[in-house]
Amino acid sequence: MVGTGSCVPERLLTNADLEKIVETSDEWITTRTGIKERHIVEPGEKFSDLATRAAERALENAGLAAADLDMVLVGTVSSDMLFPSTACLVQNNLGATRAAASDLSAACTGFLYGLHLADGLIQSGKAGNILLVGGEILSRYVDWTDRSTCVLFGDGAGAAVLQATRGDHGVLGSSMKSNGNYGDFICMPGGGSSRPANDPSSIDERLPFIKMKGNETFKIAVRAMADVSEEVLEEQGFTHDDIQLFIPHQANERIIDAVGKQLKIDPKKVYKNIEHYGNTSAASIPIALDECARGGRVKSGDLVLMTAFGAGLTWGAVLMRW
Repeated sequence: MVGTGSCVPERLLTNADLEKIVETSDEWITTRTGIKERHIVEPGEKFSDLATRAAERALENAGLAAADLDMVLVGTVSSDMLFPSTACLVQNNLGATRAAASDLSAACTGFLYGLHLADGLIQSGKAGNILLVGGEILSRYVDWTDRSTCVLFGDGAGAAVLQATRGDHGVLGSSMKSNGNYGDFICMPGGGSSRPANDPSSIDERLPFIKMKGNETFKIAVRAMADVSEEVLEEQGFTHDDIQLFIPHQANERIIDAVGKQLKIDPKKVYKNIEHYGNTSAASIPIALDECARGGRVKSGDLVLMTAFGAGLTWGAVLMRW
């Protein structure tokens, strides 16, 4: 990973703002989630706008021209439209004329799924320079009458530029998992081909909105992220004591704390920014990674463990040497 970048909308939506929209309170939200504010797009602002800005910053950080890219991968479930892919829009915006482009859908695990795939492409020699973007505009799919979900999500994008490296730097190991048996735990039933958005009954039943089974998801998420993280550490011959930086998906502060506790990772090594962004889904880890890289939280040689969990259900972990 030779460069990182991120972008969030300027508009802030605080817990105090939400108190005016739905029956909730700052105390209720903070106690249950750790979130105090989140960034929300303005009308007319597109996900491809955020993704492009994050990508430009990552390319500048890497000292690489867009024309040098072989592949653009975008992890998202809130692309500008069903087709073409947001990756193609970003490729065009950047002028990455040599690059193939494709989206991938793994919800909150999207960036790690993309990192897993990008690492495989580089190791196989199929690509030399890859731009990976993870991000969402989930505020467009939030039911603002449902206080259990509308307080959770924010918008944003994060990006990374990946190249082949020599030595033990870069991705050391990764593992991705899924279980479609729990697909209804986090879903948006309407808007797809089974219940299209232009079906009046879909709107009447409020189907094109995010639905969650929060308590059930919490229990599975903690165990899944802890287990897959332990698997990757063991596979690569490391323990929790070897980790210098742990970046879990920023979905809920209680989940973050529970996963860190199960992995026995020193809380000082666990990165959190959920207070300021909320759950940005596929943008969560790359935004955090960019903050750590630019803020000096991570240095060359550090062992970095990342893990995420999302709709599908999907989950995974990646171990990197910075």
